[in-house]
Parts: sequence; C-alpha cells; structure tokens
Amino acid sequence: MSTLREIQKTHEQPVPEQRRSLAHWSQDQQEPSIWREIGRFWEQVGAILWKDLRYELRSKQTWLGMGMFALLVLVIFNFTYDLRSDIVLSVAPGALWVAFIFVSLLGLGRTVANEREVGSLDRLLLTPVDRKAIYLAKLLGNLLCIGVVEIVALPVFLLLFNLPLLPVGGLLLLVAIALLGALGIAAVGTLFSVMTAITRARELLLPILVFPLVVPVVISAVKATTLLFAPSATEPPWLSLLIVFDVIFISVSTLLFQYVVEE
Repeated sequence: MSTLREIQKTHEQPVPEQRRSLAHWSQDQQEPSIWREIGRFWEQVGAILWKDLRYELRSKQTWLGMGMFALLVLVIFNFTYDLRSDIVLSVAPGALWVAFIFVSLLGLGRTVANEREVGSLDRLLLTPVDRKAIYLAKLLGNLLCIGVVEIVALPVFLLLFNLPLLPVGGLLLLVAIALLGALGIAAVGTLFSVMTAITRARELLLPILVFPLVVPVVISAVKATTLLFAPSATEPPWLSLLIVFDVIFISVSTLLFQYVVEE
C-alpha cells in the first residue's frame, strides 16, 4: 500500500520539466496583462491630452497672451540696457529665461484655472483614471503650450540682441535647452497649479511656490545657453545637470500628484 501511495504521489506531482513549462506559461500569461496595462495607461494620457489641446486650440487666449508677453519682455530688456557687444552675452541669456519663466507661470496658472471654472478637472477626478496619467497629460499639454511659445520667441531673441548666427547643430541645441528648461518648469508648475487652483489667491501663490524650486533649472538653462555662444572648457556640464533636475522633478511630482488631488 505504501508503494502504491508513493506511485500516486509521483504521478500527481509535476516533473521538473512540467514545472518549468507551467512557470513559462504563467509568465506568458502575465506579460500580455502588463503590456495591456501600459497600453491602457498611455491611452488615458492621450485622451486627456487631446481634450486639453482641443480646448486650447478653440480658445487661443492662453497661447496669444503668452506669446505677446514673451515678446514684450524681450523688447523691454533690449531697450532698457545699452547692450554693447562685449556685455550682451552676460545679459541676453538671463533676459531670455526671465521671459520664459514668466510666460510659463502665466500659462500654467490660466490652464488649470479655466478647468476649475468649468468644473472639468473635478469631473475628471471622479472617473476611474490613473492619477499619474492625469498628471502626465497635464504636463505634456503645458510643455507643448510653453514650447511652442519658446520656439516662436527664439528667433526674435536672436535678432533683438544681435547675437551671432549659430550653425544648424547649435540652433537645434538651443531649442533642446529651451524645451528641457520648459520641461523642468512645467513639471513643478503643473503640480502646484493644481494645488493652488482652489485658492482665491492662486495668481499670487503659484509664483511664490514655484520660483524657489525651479531656480536650479533656470540657472542651468541660462548657463547652458551662454555656453552655446561662448564655449568654455572650465564650465561644468550644465546641460547634463538640466536633464538630471528634470528627471528628479518629474519623478517626485508624479508621485505627489495623487496626494495633492485627493486633498
């Protein structure tokens, strides 16, 4: 009888080859589920982003206001200072990023405020959508809005400050620096614009909260822009630092966003 029970146990227990095949089958079943979750996540991001872009394209108020403000700041800086050729590189990059940061805050504040006024953000939070998807969609929408204004303002910046014409590679690098700087500002600004949207003094609170945090991004962007026109072997890799700051800000803001909207 004991021998019979041992034989039955042997037949009931899977052999090592069967165990490996079962493990592979279980893994194959899990992988499609993971890819489906990733695909569903980015579908949510795309749907929210498309909704925001359609609203902005219909109204055009934020885009036009940001563009006019950026051009106005650059013109004021150009006519305020007597920019000789020997000092223009010490002033022009700072003027450019002063314009960019004010334009970014203007766009960030108005975008979320409009959603709060019509109640679309509250309705969106009631849907079973991943909070990280909401944040990334808002971030990409803000980045696109700010990036378009920056790209339009860059040729005006080069002409007003009479800067030397960069080669194609230098121009592409200038655009990359502008977009990376905008990404860092938008990463922090998107989080705090949602946080301050329910307050009465959101126009005052948003700059107070965002300015101190984006100082590393702005400094890195200004230095990287300066090095494009006056290369120096002794300067640290400001572009690499800018990328590091962007990664840190995006990661932290993505994790904190769900707690901000729940409060």
